[in-house]
Amino acid sequence: MSPVEQLKLVRNALPADVTLIAVSKTHPADVIRTVYDAGQRAFGENRPQELREKYDLLPKDIEWHMIGHLQTNKVKYIAPFVRMIHSVDSDKLLAVIDKEAAKNDRIIDVLMEVHIASEETKSGWEPDELRAYLERGEWRRYRNVRIRGLMTIATQTEDHTLVRHEFQTVHDMFAELREKYFGTEFDTLSMGMTHDYPVAVECGATMVRIGSMIFGAR
Repeated sequence: MSPVEQLKLVRNALPADVTLIAVSKTHPADVIRTVYDAGQRAFGENRPQELREKYDLLPKDIEWHMIGHLQTNKVKYIAPFVRMIHSVDSDKLLAVIDKEAAKNDRIIDVLMEVHIASEETKSGWEPDELRAYLERGEWRRYRNVRIRGLMTIATQTEDHTLVRHEFQTVHDMFAELREKYFGTEFDTLSMGMTHDYPVAVECGATMVRIGSMIFGAR
């Protein structure tokens, strides 16, 4: 099936209140354009330079999401246009995003990445580490970033009971932090990919990141 046909299948499987991020990393601009022409507007990339190149080549009403690990020295490539950064895993990174957003006279929406998976290779805040950080309040000094919610990546496994537990844990944390610190502005829970997005949706995801189911294997 073509990416456009796959896109329709994915959209039909998602509730209306769940935002689809089409993960276009490594796929060329012309393929992304076909999915754009089918009505998709939100795309996810994990490499800043590749994202910048695609931004220059494609329509400017695309909502670009940075979903991969982001080094502080690469923020400048995407700060002028990125819609949301999903992978904030330190105060140092948040400070640089704030600085680069200010240079571009922007407020950049961000998600705090929570490490919940059993694999040590996954990045993100440990849950209690993030709780302690928010309690200390350093984040309150930044004026050009807006913390909109959480992102997580579940363990890569066929054990749906484990995956459901991980997603539910992050959902509960999302509700906790929303009530304690942020209020209604804290409205985005990005979790679920091609292999586990149905479970993520069951656990309250408001945004899913789907690549290979739309574009095919890389």
